[in-house]
This record gives sequence, structure tokens and C-alpha cells, in this order.
Amino acid sequence: MITVNIDENRAEELFLKELKKRLDHLERRHTFWDMKELCRQTNMSPNFIRETFFYDPRFPKYRVGKKWLFPAKECEEFLIMWLKEQPTV
Repeated sequence: MITVNIDENRAEELFLKELKKRLDHLERRHTFWDMKELCRQTNMSPNFIRETFFYDPRFPKYRVGKKWLFPAKECEEFLIMWLKEQPTV
């Protein structure tokens, strides 16, 4: 018979440390998105984005030269707010 003893406090400490490390990594993935990344993150096409929320004055966007850049964190916050405003069927 095999007996396994686990120090629950140590296991929880290791779990929380690893969770914090992964969350920090996720937060720092991208500071800005370009249109391609915005499409990937939202699973929407450029045309759908333009037709629905791109021209909403609350949508955070910046034109740098010929390229549009979107602050990732602000976009995530806007997109959640925008989605909640959409009519439900």
C-alpha cells in the first residue's frame, strides 16, 4: 500500500505563486493591438468591426502613420461594455 502525504499549505502557496506568474504573463502579452490582432482577439472580421463599433467615439483607437493601434486593456474594457449594450434576441 502506498501512502502520500501532502502539505496543503505548501501546495496552496505553490499554486498561488504559479497562478500569479501566469496572470502577470497574460497581462503583459500585448500593450497595443493592430487591426489583425483586434480581429484575432475578438474573432470578428475587419468589416464587421468597422460596421459595428469602430466609429463609436468611445472606442479607443490611435492612428500612427497609416496604421491603427488599439490599447489592449482599454479595448478589452470597451468591448465588454459594448457587448453588454447589444440587444439580446
